[in-house]
Amino acid sequence: MITLKEALTKSKEELAQLRAELEEKAKASDINAYVGFESSGEGVPILIKDNIQVKGWSVTSASKILQGYIAPYEATAIKNLKSKGMMAFGRANMDEFAMGSTTESSFYGITKNPHDTSRVPGGSSGGSAAAVAAGIAIAALGSDTGGSIRQPAAYCGVVGMKPTYGRVSRYGLAAYASSLDQIGPITQNVEDAAILYDAIKGHDEKDSTSADFEIEDIANNMDPDRKLTIAVIDNYISEADEDVQKAYADTVKSLEAAGHTVVHKNMQNTKYDIATYYILATAEAATNLARFDGVRYGARAESNTTEELFFNTRSEGFGEEVKRRILLGNFVLSSGFYDAYYLKAQKVRHLIQDEFNAIFDECDLILSPVAPSVAPKIGANEDPLEMYKSDMYTIAINLAGLPAISLPVAKNDEGMPVGLQLIAKKFDEKTLFDGALSMERAVNYQK
Repeated sequence: MITLKEALTKSKEELAQLRAELEEKAKASDINAYVGFESSGEGVPILIKDNIQVKGWSVTSASKILQGYIAPYEATAIKNLKSKGMMAFGRANMDEFAMGSTTESSFYGITKNPHDTSRVPGGSSGGSAAAVAAGIAIAALGSDTGGSIRQPAAYCGVVGMKPTYGRVSRYGLAAYASSLDQIGPITQNVEDAAILYDAIKGHDEKDSTSADFEIEDIANNMDPDRKLTIAVIDNYISEADEDVQKAYADTVKSLEAAGHTVVHKNMQNTKYDIATYYILATAEAATNLARFDGVRYGARAESNTTEELFFNTRSEGFGEEVKRRILLGNFVLSSGFYDAYYLKAQKVRHLIQDEFNAIFDECDLILSPVAPSVAPKIGANEDPLEMYKSDMYTIAINLAGLPAISLPVAKNDEGMPVGLQLIAKKFDEKTLFDGALSMERAVNYQK
């Protein structure tokens, strides 16, 4: 598959041919990564997750409740993309409203992992990651609320990057948890991730949480020979399975051989991260999804009264996982439980941020697993709590608003990819990409 960097040098005629070839390959594929083939403008085709607005396109967040909704405006990330010689091309499958870690909750059906079609591709940006891994997309945009870019990238053996919160505009992204969501790239390699990140980043007056300062582009200024101090979290790795532990140990050796300094640290138990995340994320989700009531957006159920309209539309339109998170969110925000759960979770969130800051006082980057195992089999996580545990290594980064990048480092005996992530302090994407490019070269992952 041609890389993003290579595609940007092609003529209009060559790109038109490339788009036709990609569409043909995607339609012939059986992994269900694409759920639509719209195109917008001219340029290098970039696959777009189904929760990012592209004007004139259907955008449904893979939910029944938004069937028939057409985006009336363009997300800022899409506008930025087009200004850099790229175009929106095709809709990627996802977990409904980005709520899931497997892409099994989609209204459009399950997406399969191209390395083993009996396994999930991860989620919620599973369609984006699977398409890039299968060679039916050059690169894709996803969104990351608790690991939804990095985890599917790790499961599918591609690169997934979550920017610092506020670095990429959220204007035009369907909100799941507004204090956590970020749009980011999923690509074939680190250099392509830097190119796509450069294209979509920047301040946006339409997003009140957008960082109001500019920094130089990274793709043409990366330094893989820069020697960095990298922290490894000893108590984290003990919770991962044998495949991940081996890949982690081998990667640490490769980083040391490349001249980086590795230091050992511990962080609090991941169970606190999980509890904090699912209290705060579901509280914000319950509020954000209140707007989907059968009046303003998408599908509308047959009803005789306004009360029936709300009840029937939401009961029929939302899937089980979305309903579960709305219920939990309303519970933690309810009178009598707000202080015990929501307020306490906000305090723990600050403790998590402080813990990261203490490590970054001594280190440039943190190396961490992305998930405790390789991609599980489709249907394996019938218990929602087990699915939530797959996010144990990624959600703290969103709670702290930090940038992170997942890249493949090894394969297990069954040929399934193992991904690890590097984490940097806020707005230090330059160091993140320097370290990631060095790590990519050091491990020399064979696709």
